[in-house]
Amino acid sequence: MAILKILHHPDPRLRNAGKPVKQFDDELQALIDDMFETMYDAPGVGLAATQVGIALRLAVMDCSEKKDSPIVMINPEIIGAEEPELVEEGCLSVPGHYDRIERHGRTTVRALDRHGESFELTGEGLLAQCIQHEIDHLDGKLYIDYLSQLKRNRIRRKLEKQQRQESD
Repeated sequence: MAILKILHHPDPRLRNAGKPVKQFDDELQALIDDMFETMYDAPGVGLAATQVGIALRLAVMDCSEKKDSPIVMINPEIIGAEEPELVEEGCLSVPGHYDRIERHGRTTVRALDRHGESFELTGEGLLAQCIQHEIDHLDGKLYIDYLSQLKRNRIRRKLEKQQRQESD
């Protein structure tokens, strides 16, 4: 297993929509394992393949306190959402920035697991938020897209400045 490099905004690869996963082979299993290792190391509660520069519709999550409830979503689609609410959100690809956005407090997703078996999952609270957040990534969208243009530009400038300082 390996720790993968997480892309940071404004890397244009974060805007690539993931392509459907069609092969459930050893390469995919290794990628899933690496994504879990990367997410836990970051630390985070979710990670989409697009965040590590791989344009596939694959995301991993674990919203449990003990980090013992891993979930793999392949080719996910939201089939139900209710209870809109404002929540505090951040992102491993937008490090150090958090803001309030609207998400649904209850979300149902249909997806494939790591072996290609179909499942449905209804999440509430943080899990519902994470499902929506990761599917946004798979569509090439970031949580900051829900913010005003002014806030998005300020975050982008701060991250670009930070990246310049790190590369000096």
